Amino acid sequence: MTSGKKIGLSLLVVVLVAIIALVIVVLTFDWNRLKPTLNQRISAAIHRPFAIEGDLDLSWERPTDVDGWRGWVPWPHLHAEQIRVGSPEPVTDADLARLKALDLTLAPLSLLERRVTIPRIAISGGEATLVRRKDGSNNWTLDLGDTSSDADTAEAQPGWTVDIGDITFDPIALHYRDQTLDASVDATLTLLGQPIAFSELSGGAPAPDDGTGHRVAGYAFGWQASGTYRGQDIGGEGKLGSLIALRQPGAPYPLQADVTAGQTRVSVAGTLTDPLAPKRIDLDLTFAGQNLGDLYRVIGVTLPDTPPYSTRGHLTADLATQDALTFRYRDFDGQVGDSDIHGDLTYTLGKPRPSLTGEVVSRQLRFADLAPLIGADSSSDSPDETSKPQPEGKVLPVAEFKTEQWRAMDADVKFTAQRIEHGDSLPLEDLYTHVRLRDGEILLDPLRFGVAGGNLNTTLRLDGSQTPLAARIDLHIRRLLLSRLFPEVELMQNSRGELNGDATLSGRGNSVAALLGSSDGDLQMIVSDGVISRNLMELAGLNVGNYLVGKLFGDEQVRINCAATSLKVDDGLARTRFFVIDTENALIKIDGSINFSNERLDLNIEPESKGARVFTLRSPLYVHGTFANPSPGVDASSLLARGAVGAFLGTVAAPAAALLALVSPSAGQTTPCNDFLSQIQTQR
Repeated sequence: MTSGKKIGLSLLVVVLVAIIALVIVVLTFDWNRLKPTLNQRISAAIHRPFAIEGDLDLSWERPTDVDGWRGWVPWPHLHAEQIRVGSPEPVTDADLARLKALDLTLAPLSLLERRVTIPRIAISGGEATLVRRKDGSNNWTLDLGDTSSDADTAEAQPGWTVDIGDITFDPIALHYRDQTLDASVDATLTLLGQPIAFSELSGGAPAPDDGTGHRVAGYAFGWQASGTYRGQDIGGEGKLGSLIALRQPGAPYPLQADVTAGQTRVSVAGTLTDPLAPKRIDLDLTFAGQNLGDLYRVIGVTLPDTPPYSTRGHLTADLATQDALTFRYRDFDGQVGDSDIHGDLTYTLGKPRPSLTGEVVSRQLRFADLAPLIGADSSSDSPDETSKPQPEGKVLPVAEFKTEQWRAMDADVKFTAQRIEHGDSLPLEDLYTHVRLRDGEILLDPLRFGVAGGNLNTTLRLDGSQTPLAARIDLHIRRLLLSRLFPEVELMQNSRGELNGDATLSGRGNSVAALLGSSDGDLQMIVSDGVISRNLMELAGLNVGNYLVGKLFGDEQVRINCAATSLKVDDGLARTRFFVIDTENALIKIDGSINFSNERLDLNIEPESKGARVFTLRSPLYVHGTFANPSPGVDASSLLARGAVGAFLGTVAAPAAALLALVSPSAGQTTPCNDFLSQIQTQR
């Protein structure tokens, strides 16, 4: 054998021995000895604690799904246990993530092509804790330092790429703590069905087409959550789309959720377009709960208090717009109490406040469902924790308006009730109002009710920007037909009589009781061509009126030519300037006051016979007591001053002229009130 061959053979033996030695070293090396170096390097790179606290091992395995000579090249398999990623100390001492075990396999030959290929990743015992403080700092934003030099290098030469294949994991526990949202939520993320395919992460395979040109992937993840949000218990579950949609620009990403917050339930199902850089929301959205007002604590939208409700519609939003972000809730249908609602609403996140605009229609509105809107349900059996209970013996509602919520947003919404259900006691027919809310001030203009063939036109202003709330109401009652107001009174059916009136009141206070108790203003009202009887008082539920009518007229039905009143209200005390009832056989004058502040009555009733009927009553009547417990009676200590009718009218002549403007004869005809008020003026 020549020396050259000997040298070559010796080198081959050395190389083989070196390879065998390297293989032996690799196979027998204790990889745990590298943990301190790995932990230190990774911690320095991510600027937070990182540690592999358990076993670190590297084994080799032959791939079973690779053909040819490449299938004979062993792939390294890394196994690490008890991996911990910490959080910045100023934010929290809780770890950002912990893994019980991590297994991954590397395809070594792809390294020759400057590509890191990891065909399989398996995670067990995963747990993550996300924390955000009131100052906005959080533990999930990684500080990786200045990467500008790396970017410049990448532009100068081809960079490395990373391909990740199948991912499997046991259910992952997620904990979310957010002081800015007052949220504390614990959730579990699970993998649905098969492992996540390599193509979903690589973007190599298309998602199925939904028939509109968009591709929609199926659900790949499921989740469950429970905790608290803004002081309310919350819970929910849902599904998220596969990862392929995350990697396809413009692809709709499917999502579904069913969440409860307190007594509110929110369900969504639909898509989020291009979720990595969100472009559009397109969801079916359902709300249900005990009170629409509770949504303020859930989504920050100011809505009125209501009975139990449910509504379903379609929510869309263009998230890529350069204008203010706008959410549109279209074609929704629902129920509020026993009333139906339909319409379209738009919510815009503008400056200085978000705003709500739109139109809502109810085909049939139950009037009782409006009670919470005016604070009339403060005696409810189940008020919320902020409600003030209605005191015993108090009639005017004391439930306070939530004015702090009025400053959270603006609104411009029109509401129409095509038909109102209220029974026969108050024949309301329809309702229309235009609600404007701006900087804490609510304006209802108009607030219009159709009633008994006529209408109540109201302008109501509530200024919640002031403390206490300042309010003003202008009310105009026009042409309410008495025959429709009292359909069960037979004699009223042939009456052409009408009810007309005006009222202007302003006050300050945070409830209906407080507003009326401090109010100033005027009230005028006229009733022409009607009848009065005990039966009528019973129909109206007026026990005091029933007593008074019995004293004045016995059991007879007496025709009213005209009833007119003018009240002056000063600091919650309404005093009669003019209150006269002209019947077919007597004139009745009423004097006194109604105190809205302490809810007390102090009224005196003096009748004067016209001669057609001689009153047996010799003493004036009175109504004293409270709104809740009025006390009528006869003033036995005084006698009626009998005199001529003309002299009697002269005592009330001065304020009568203003009431003539309220007389609204039909078809140009005069009414008994025209003649009566004109007669009063001649008695001056």
